[in-house]
Amino acid sequence: MRTVKLLLGFALTATLFTSCYTEVNIDDNEPTISINQLLNSHELWYVDINSIKGPGETPFLQKAFTISFRNGVIYANNNIVGLGDNGGGFGIDIGQYDAYDMVLDVTHDIDGFETFDIFQINNNTIELYNPNNDTSYFLEGYQRSNFDYDFVFYDNIHYFLQEYDAWEKTYTSEFGAINEFDNENYLQFLAGGNDSTFQSSQDENGIGPNNLEWHYTGIYGVGDVSGDMYLKTLTLDYDFFNNEHFELSVIDDGKIELFHPASETVYEFEGRGYIQYLKNGNTKGKAKTAVEKKRKFKKDRVDNPRENTRVK
Repeated sequence: MRTVKLLLGFALTATLFTSCYTEVNIDDNEPTISINQLLNSHELWYVDINSIKGPGETPFLQKAFTISFRNGVIYANNNIVGLGDNGGGFGIDIGQYDAYDMVLDVTHDIDGFETFDIFQINNNTIELYNPNNDTSYFLEGYQRSNFDYDFVFYDNIHYFLQEYDAWEKTYTSEFGAINEFDNENYLQFLAGGNDSTFQSSQDENGIGPNNLEWHYTGIYGVGDVSGDMYLKTLTLDYDFFNNEHFELSVIDDGKIELFHPASETVYEFEGRGYIQYLKNGNTKGKAKTAVEKKRKFKKDRVDNPRENTRVK
């Protein structure tokens, strides 16, 4: 994650997740530029997951936040951790491509061959239609210099939480009332399914993620805070002592802060066992309890205002 926040967040917010497009008529279906010039006209193509049309899925597009086409090699940002830094902002090499006659052929390193028909919607939007599953993906073009990596990072915090096998509690403030959550030393946020399952453990600090005993499994939710893109809410549903509510702040790509308004306690957790989503079905350091990550249609979330204001 970049430490310098880009100033284009409001502009990108208005356009980044637009799902309605008007196709530009091109005489005789002939583009004014070649297909390769079109693909290379933008350094990054953002995969608008909310605008997919059709019944099927193309795995490598379903996983990616952005893809890029560079001299026959296709790159993707599949992870939120390191977004904007990995591969100079392009992400990782995921396969090869060939483009001709408004057709894009992709040979993915794991998924194999996929072919697409390409349609230019407007100056910065293209449609990739996969005839094998009758499904279209819409990609929005940006240069690295005007792409708001921070907006994408904070708008997808739930994926960020899932990109570590476990989060280990490394700090508890001296101030704040004693509460039940003081006993929880590890958290895990599982990918797949409905993206809402967490686990917690009271094991002693210093245990590797694969050796942890998870003492509780429940449901979690991440919410927005009105007027503050960089602050989120986190709710952990503990049946035996009710829900636990937190303000969630990201310190860096491997550390988060949880402020517990009910007790006014501050906790810090550090990620253990980074899961790099290399290609579909192939991850590095993946926990046995985790399942494959896949981006899903995002419903509008209702802002979840803070219950209390932190005492500075």
